[in-house]
Amino acid sequence: MIKQVTANIRKLAIEHGFTDCGIAPARKLESDTIRLQQYLSQGLHADMKFMENHFDKRTDPSLLVPGAKSVIVVLLNYFPEEEQGADDNFIISKYAYGRDYHKVMKKKLRAFQKSVSEALLPVSGRTFVDSMPVLERALAALAGLGWIGKNSMLISPKSGSFFFIGGIITDAELDYTTSPVHDFCGSCTRCLDACPTQAITDNRTVDSNRCISYWTIENKGSAIEDSFSGKFRDRIFGCDICQDVCPWNRKSTRHNTGEFNPLPDLMAMKREDWIDLTEERYNELFEGSAVKRARYEGLMRNIRFLT
Repeated sequence: MIKQVTANIRKLAIEHGFTDCGIAPARKLESDTIRLQQYLSQGLHADMKFMENHFDKRTDPSLLVPGAKSVIVVLLNYFPEEEQGADDNFIISKYAYGRDYHKVMKKKLRAFQKSVSEALLPVSGRTFVDSMPVLERALAALAGLGWIGKNSMLISPKSGSFFFIGGIITDAELDYTTSPVHDFCGSCTRCLDACPTQAITDNRTVDSNRCISYWTIENKGSAIEDSFSGKFRDRIFGCDICQDVCPWNRKSTRHNTGEFNPLPDLMAMKREDWIDLTEERYNELFEGSAVKRARYEGLMRNIRFLT
């Protein structure tokens, strides 16, 4: 009975537009607890102090939902059909082309949870997508959806790594899909070699102090360290370099989520347009976008750093 219900839940996830779905047990993530402790103690999270908060809950999803037994983990593809032109341009990360994924995925997760509860079994609990202290990648790997690559991204043998991770922590008892996925990184070091700031360490960890994504998004200061001058490769919001060079992303296909499609005006932007960007135009271009996380002042700081 549980096995069939689980299979139907995974099927329903695909019907709701998700790329893949797996089930992990809601329990403490022992090995990831140790990794996170080391990561924080070494200061690899830079100024992202929020990562130090709720440590016990972050490493044990059962503490986030009373009586939690299972975590339904889903992936949602965001790989675009069209990419920004690289000539005479500044680049933003592909995940930020369209509407803020937090809003899109939350809506899809709630609709999915409602469908499961109505058609299969009552599923109460909490949905998450970068919205709670949750180790999403670790849970997705535990649910058998991929392995943690050398660039610290979850890599799916089916679809690469251009996807968002979200899920539902629930008190429903389900069949766990915890067969580990083989690590196919092998001897490949393309992501390490390609990172222009050498932010990727040799133990599948990204040092935020050197990461372009950190400096262009999470950095709340008024400046970027001079030592990175000439190394950002025209990136002004996030960075996809380590994913772009990953051989597994040859499997990436166009997403089917309309909200992730970019505004035509965004794709038409050129270098001078970015430099002359007013706050009013910024608000028009990025209404409801993840780019708002950097704020107008932050985005213009990034642009000035590259000019």
